[in-house]
Amino acid sequence: MQHIQIEAAKAVHKVVHGGRNLTQVLSETLRKESKLTAQEKGALQDLCYGTLRYYSRLAYMLDSLLQRPVREPLLGSLLMVAIYQLEHTKAGKHVIVDQAVHAAKNTNPAASGLVNAVLRNYLRRQSVLREAANQKEESHYAYRQWWINALKAQYGEQAAEIMQAGNRHPPMTLRVNARHTTAPGYQTVLAAQDIAAQIVEPDALILECPVPVEKLPKFNEGWVSVQDAGAQYAAHFLDVHDGMRVLDACAAPGGKTAHLLELADIELLAVDKDELRLGRVRENLQRLKLDAQVVCGDAASPEDWWDGKAFERILADVPCSASGVVRRHPDIKWLRRQEDIANFAVQQAQVLESLWSLLASDGKLLYATCSVFARENQQVVAEFLARHDDASKIELSATGMIDGQLLPDREHDGFFYALLHKQA
Repeated sequence: MQHIQIEAAKAVHKVVHGGRNLTQVLSETLRKESKLTAQEKGALQDLCYGTLRYYSRLAYMLDSLLQRPVREPLLGSLLMVAIYQLEHTKAGKHVIVDQAVHAAKNTNPAASGLVNAVLRNYLRRQSVLREAANQKEESHYAYRQWWINALKAQYGEQAAEIMQAGNRHPPMTLRVNARHTTAPGYQTVLAAQDIAAQIVEPDALILECPVPVEKLPKFNEGWVSVQDAGAQYAAHFLDVHDGMRVLDACAAPGGKTAHLLELADIELLAVDKDELRLGRVRENLQRLKLDAQVVCGDAASPEDWWDGKAFERILADVPCSASGVVRRHPDIKWLRRQEDIANFAVQQAQVLESLWSLLASDGKLLYATCSVFARENQQVVAEFLARHDDASKIELSATGMIDGQLLPDREHDGFFYALLHKQA
């Protein structure tokens, strides 16, 4: 297990100190560590995600245990991983300490004594450290202070609930392919395999216990996909019908692209500027046996890929802070900077302006983000509407949605939607 600890520490270090994306780092690590068992891979992922989920809280505890900062950042990350295990896993406490000591010996033998002393001191002072960490907002909520301030300014007392939701483990949620069955129908199929699932809005299934996708009945036949319930609103809100010409302007990895094609026989163009991620779109379409034109291009520069024919529906799932999906991507909390929000808002406005000219008269454009910050959501839309007399907003309805904002909860991540109509 000490090998898993040190690999997790390396990954955490690359994210926090190197500004790397956790998904990419883990992918590289798993390719390098190809001999890991499925159980070891799962343990590595848990240590990475868990340590990053509570990073500022763990850092506060570690700082309280040290007389001076650790000179080697990797050693600090190893201690953080071990403290996460002691705080949040069921493994034996002394086993965790011993494994961390051995992991330190393998990287820097001189540091093993420090690791042993720090972790055993943690065990003695655990309750005091927890209470002290709760007195400071950054260590209590495990978010950066600017993030906490922004949520409190926008949501008031509800901010605490939003942050707590972002620290929970995400559910495994399925989207049923309407071309094959219904949510109740697939729920019955799952029950026959002793897989319990609950139907939630808009028409999604949340598994009681996550399972590998290969264990999902008829997954390879395209009956079902993994997609958060909040993300599944997009295709329903866009209101597509047979024969329509539709654009998915920021398509990768293709979940919403596929969902649109499952709901209606449409002519769909899927565009994304990341050629590598477009491979995921093509893979999803192939498994689901769906057809779309897939093009690499920038939604903000349609002159490079648009053929001049207007679209009746456009999905603009624009780049954003991803502040609504931090429970799935906890590294976002430490990678984002306060100035990023305003920068995203500028990009979003550019994309919206560029796509509006591609929309046919009487057409609809769905502006979507996975953010909870108004600067990327309501403000971008309000500024756009003020600039365009030919645009109006169609009110959307969903349980818990306020002014287009779905906040993260036990059933879905955080999303924002605004449906814009172009006057004929």
